[in-house]
Amino acid sequence: MDRQCSERPHSRTPTGRMSSAVSQNSRISLPVSTSTKDSSCMKVPQDSAHRDRCSHPTTIILHKSQSSQATLMPQEHRMFMTEAYSAATCFKMLQDMNSADPFHLKYIIKKIKNMAHGSPKLVMETIHDYFIDNPEISSRHKFRLFQTLETVIRASDILEETWEKTFTRLALENMTKATELEDIYQDAASNVLVAICRHSWRAVAQHLETELLTGVFPHRSLLYVMGILSSSEELFSQEDKACWEEQLIQMAIKSVPFLSTDVWSKELLWTLTTPSWTQQEQSPEKAFLFTYYGLILQAEKNGATVRRHLQALLETSHQWPKQREGMALTLGLAATRHLDDVWAVLDQFGRSRPVRWSLHSSSPKNSEDLHWKWASSTILLAYGQVAAKARAHILPWVDNIVSRMVFYFHYSSWDETLKQSFLTATLMLMGAVSRSEGAHSYEFSQTSELLQCLMVLMEKEPQDTLCTRSRQQAMHIASSLCKLRPPIDLERKSQLLSTCFRSVFALPLLDALEKHTCLFLEPPNIQSLYSRTTEALDLMLQSLIMQNPTAEELHFLLSHLYLWLASEKAQERQRAVHSCMILLKFLNHNGYLDPKENFKRIGQLVGILGMLCQDPDRATQHCSLEGASHLYQLLMRHKTVEALQAESQAPKELSQAHSDGAPLWNSRDQKATPLGPQEMAKNHIFQLCGSQVIKEIMQQLTLAELNDVIWTAIDGLGSTNPFRVQAASEMLLTAIQEHGAKLEMVSSMAQAIRLRLCSVRIPQAKEKTLHAITLLARSHTRELVATFLDISIPLDSHTFQLWRALGAEQPTSHLVLTTLLAWLQERPLPTGASDSSPCPKKTYLRSLAAMNMLHELQFAREFKQAVQEAYPKLFLALLTQMHYVLELNLPGEAQPKPQAQEAAVSSPQSCSTSLEALKSLLSTTGHWHDFAHLELQGSWELFTSIHTYPKGVGLLARAMVQNHCKQITAVLRQLLPSLQSPEECERKVAILILTEFLYSPALLEVLPKQAALTVLAQGLRDPSPEVRVLSLQGLSNILFHADKQAKFAFYRCAVLLRWRLLHTLFCTLAWERGLSARHFLWTCLMTRSQEEFNIHLSQALSYLHSHSCHIKTWAALFIGYTICYHPQAVLQMLNAVDTNLLFRTFEHLKSDPEPSIREFATSQLSFLHKVSARPKQ
Repeated sequence: MDRQCSERPHSRTPTGRMSSAVSQNSRISLPVSTSTKDSSCMKVPQDSAHRDRCSHPTTIILHKSQSSQATLMPQEHRMFMTEAYSAATCFKMLQDMNSADPFHLKYIIKKIKNMAHGSPKLVMETIHDYFIDNPEISSRHKFRLFQTLETVIRASDILEETWEKTFTRLALENMTKATELEDIYQDAASNVLVAICRHSWRAVAQHLETELLTGVFPHRSLLYVMGILSSSEELFSQEDKACWEEQLIQMAIKSVPFLSTDVWSKELLWTLTTPSWTQQEQSPEKAFLFTYYGLILQAEKNGATVRRHLQALLETSHQWPKQREGMALTLGLAATRHLDDVWAVLDQFGRSRPVRWSLHSSSPKNSEDLHWKWASSTILLAYGQVAAKARAHILPWVDNIVSRMVFYFHYSSWDETLKQSFLTATLMLMGAVSRSEGAHSYEFSQTSELLQCLMVLMEKEPQDTLCTRSRQQAMHIASSLCKLRPPIDLERKSQLLSTCFRSVFALPLLDALEKHTCLFLEPPNIQSLYSRTTEALDLMLQSLIMQNPTAEELHFLLSHLYLWLASEKAQERQRAVHSCMILLKFLNHNGYLDPKENFKRIGQLVGILGMLCQDPDRATQHCSLEGASHLYQLLMRHKTVEALQAESQAPKELSQAHSDGAPLWNSRDQKATPLGPQEMAKNHIFQLCGSQVIKEIMQQLTLAELNDVIWTAIDGLGSTNPFRVQAASEMLLTAIQEHGAKLEMVSSMAQAIRLRLCSVRIPQAKEKTLHAITLLARSHTRELVATFLDISIPLDSHTFQLWRALGAEQPTSHLVLTTLLAWLQERPLPTGASDSSPCPKKTYLRSLAAMNMLHELQFAREFKQAVQEAYPKLFLALLTQMHYVLELNLPGEAQPKPQAQEAAVSSPQSCSTSLEALKSLLSTTGHWHDFAHLELQGSWELFTSIHTYPKGVGLLARAMVQNHCKQITAVLRQLLPSLQSPEECERKVAILILTEFLYSPALLEVLPKQAALTVLAQGLRDPSPEVRVLSLQGLSNILFHADKQAKFAFYRCAVLLRWRLLHTLFCTLAWERGLSARHFLWTCLMTRSQEEFNIHLSQALSYLHSHSCHIKTWAALFIGYTICYHPQAVLQMLNAVDTNLLFRTFEHLKSDPEPSIREFATSQLSFLHKVSARPKQ
């Protein structure tokens, strides 16, 4: 737009053009002056009294003459009319502001703002003209016009110099004007000046400086503008902001003489201490004045003057928060140059009577008391500001400042004000320390005390609400303290972690937190507040690990998380696992952990994350899975470094240099490179489900870590949370299934599982836990059997389930029985029963428990086949156990009372148990005939006394022989080694059974006659008299003296048949030998039972076919005698086969060692030839 004059850039504004285009006959009726404005002059006419200021037409009528329209070009005419109409519309809206309600006013301002975007100059000129043409409008109307003008100037991209000067002058004229609107009118005019600063702040600043340095205390509006400019972040660029601050410093330096002016100083103090209309927010003018005052004191060279002014300031009221903050700021700014003086003032003020009184008074009694109640809060804030403003000089003062802050924290009346002041001051202190060079090498002595204050503060926070930033501020401070020297000791660090976790994780759900704040006038954003609080906690954990980036430190941090990861409350688990995941992610991405360090002790973490991957809460699942994936990558990175280190320690020739002298590889040249997000997305571990990730991790764990995983799962079985119990059982099963063979400490694990099994109420979880025992038994049967024996007296249902799980697989069930038998055979005497060789009580109890379990397991289907196959061992073991128990009850030396009571309690029960076990063994394995044989005779009672015990064993063995028991050969094979046992009771039982089994034909299948004689002969040399007697009785068995037995049997039969000449028969049987004796016996038999002739002869013929040479011989002799006396009868019964067999037998007897038999065989063979040659009648 062309300028007609450099001083009047707006000469072609719509108003100017409109005025020049209006003729005398055709005018535009507007509520502005009808006089023509000089377009070549920049001055706005001051004398406008001739204008009509009273009447404001409510309508705008445009009258256009034909001549004027004809003189304009069509396009130019349209532009003229558009601008004229816009100006009129804007003018009308400015006019309507006076009567508009707030809603309509807001609409008008918005319309004018939109109009200003398209035609800013038109709007500005219209507003200006409205002010000029209507000087008598109300203050309320002007107030609204200033608001509009501010909006228009702010919305404009460019503000021409002319308008800048014009509106600056307008604002300055009205800023100090007193109206019925008081401060808000002045502030509206001041805001116009602030808006101008957006376009040209230097010119406005020059005006402000001029007014400020007049020597008269500046007007409130001037301080208001200065306050807005100092606090606004959007008015200045970074460079301009620095220039403005430098200009303020220069203003302060020039204002130093005013401190000596009594009037100026008093007005300054009065302005600072006069209560505002609202004490909750600091007015811009007062906020600036505190800053300005501090800068002036900073520039003052006289320390005494500084002290005097600060003392006067501190002696004012400390009742209002913004007042306390302003005082602290002033002291902090003054401390930049006068640190010693400020410290002395604060120390003196802290020792003053009002402050000492406020420390001990919690309930103010009057308004004066309220002035001093929070004086300690001002002191705390002042120390924080001193630290923040002192900058490089602060390090030597830190411990002193902290000690004072700790003192006021502990001894001031506790309330929200003190808490927030303490946190604010401490944050400023930590910020100053962190910005100081050399802070990390400086030794601080008060960090532990300050940390203790933070923990007390967090513990005092209400656990059911989250309304302030106190928690996150405290944790931010703790994070900064962790970076200082000396490092925090473990005990203090542990307290810090426990306090922070409890303060954050134990908060209620977000919905509940929001309900607590629903009645607040300005409720906080709970979601944002909580997120920032958890971020502060995560940053604290990261700070701790950064200060000590070791696996040991990671384990220390995580060990405090485990309690919350295993919480019964879903929200606590979710929060804890999120923090855990963030920490692992931080370590994985940044690689802070030393890759050369041994990355151990993560088994418990793996177990917990594995269980949480099955949490019903989806967020917890996701965080657990992601955390486990980051853990896997950390583990693999350390595994890789370990492999490289091992490779680097190989023989030197493997790393010899090339011909050019360069080494092939050096592990120190390698560095663990953390994975970025893209590499993570490509990594397969992030594509797996929770159980697969845990399996992958367990493949990389050491044996100790695997044990930790299993212990974690076992602990989870005792939870009251159903999901955790289910997840723990699956984790336990997975770990044992994959790595059960190489586990250690199996015994203690089994005991712990037994304890947790009692509380498991979920069938699926119990089934998986028992299946884990089954898998564990594959490689640790003996340890598990010994462990379960210790907890099987008395036996309950849960322990019995464990025993059944042990035998769920057939190979293991056999080994379980074998192990139980081995424990049963320990059979130690109870403690103190023998003076010479006392046995451990534990072994004795295990032996008794083994007896009990052998009884119970016979009824378990898992052990049915194993019991059947182990029948011989069980049979002998149970009989031996009964003998062992009965021996314990024998009367002997007097026992001490406790030991006697022990024997009296355990032995009869064990004897009964072993007897019942023997009965159930016979019945469950199909030996009903043997069982019934003793049951019908009432013979089981024989086993309850040591004196009748041998008879009972004999009856049982005899029943087995008579019932042709199929297990006789197996029992014989089992008892033969027992005859050589060092235990007397085993040898007794074995010889008792053997003497009865001598009557069984099955004996010779296992033990030939000569071997049996050898065994019995060895028994005659046994140390036990009972064994020797039993062996001697065995030697008299029919197996070894068949003839004696036969004669005795023949005689008994004769007596029963009442034969005559019994005495002659007895003498013949007892003393006669040879053919005469045999002839006599044949005569007695054949003459006394002629009716049974054919039966005797047919039996003798059948015995010719016996495999026994002895029987075959005597059958032939019997037939020979019969042929002599009854040749025809014999020949009629002999067939060709029998005849040939008889010939061969006599032929064989011709070489018998006994002469009489040889002679008889020869004669009978000759006679048989003759008789057989005769024709049969």
